[in-house]
Amino acid sequence: MKPAPFEYHAPRQLKDAAELLARLPNAKLLAGGQSLVPMMNFRYVIVDHLIDLGRLDELRGVAVVDGALRIGAMTRQRDLEFSPEVAKHCPLLAEALRHVGHRQTRNRGTIGGSLAHADPAAELPAVCAAYDATVHALSVRGIRRIAFREFCTGFMATALAPDEMIAAIDLPIWRLGHGHGFHEFSRRQGDFAIAGAAALLDVGADNVVRRATLTVFGVATAPLRVEAAEARLAGKPLDTAAIRAAAAAAWLVEPISDIHAGGDYRRHLAQVLSARALNDAARRAGVEA
Repeated sequence: MKPAPFEYHAPRQLKDAAELLARLPNAKLLAGGQSLVPMMNFRYVIVDHLIDLGRLDELRGVAVVDGALRIGAMTRQRDLEFSPEVAKHCPLLAEALRHVGHRQTRNRGTIGGSLAHADPAAELPAVCAAYDATVHALSVRGIRRIAFREFCTGFMATALAPDEMIAAIDLPIWRLGHGHGFHEFSRRQGDFAIAGAAALLDVGADNVVRRATLTVFGVATAPLRVEAAEARLAGKPLDTAAIRAAAAAAWLVEPISDIHAGGDYRRHLAQVLSARALNDAARRAGVEA
């Protein structure tokens, strides 16, 4: 199929892009197109105006700013996959990127495009949930900062206003030497996950967990932090029993059912994958659990 007719815009300045988004009716942003273009071709999405952000170098780059890794929204996923800054400061993101689509899609796809699309089975929103990211939303009114806990509002829905675009994402940097783990299950390599889990652990020299996050995705309408699991880990010695108890808390998640998997199966996967992610995080934090 072919998309419905639309008018194409390719601004060269960020200011111009924001003004176009504020002024034009039924406008969409092209931030890589790996999800939007197929949806337009199937006429699942019909737009009157398409605003291509590909020429806006202001929205690219990775830098450490005020204790966080700031990533421009138009930074390509392939660039992040091989970024030394990402590998050093946010290794969970580097690991998750290897599960995102295929090399060809990562060459074009951007982190901002993935977050704005907000597919509940996507890997990058799960990573942002794990790190308690902050989204910088840009409009003609200026920058609005949105905590990622408040960013995903439902199935493929976000807190962005119609005239806002993602300008950058801040991922708070954890202590050097923290552990990370990322596992997902999909029918084929490169498919969206039926279920997945992302874990971060900061463990002290006495094997006591200083800080822990566990996020499941593909299970509900948005990535979910398993707070019951985090509570079972924080402030306690890390061992096999603690990981088993934390992973079991994933059973509390209210799952979705669709043509790909039933709710009970997703719940089971959430537990299994949580245990694997936590075990990897423990090992990388220097604990053999």
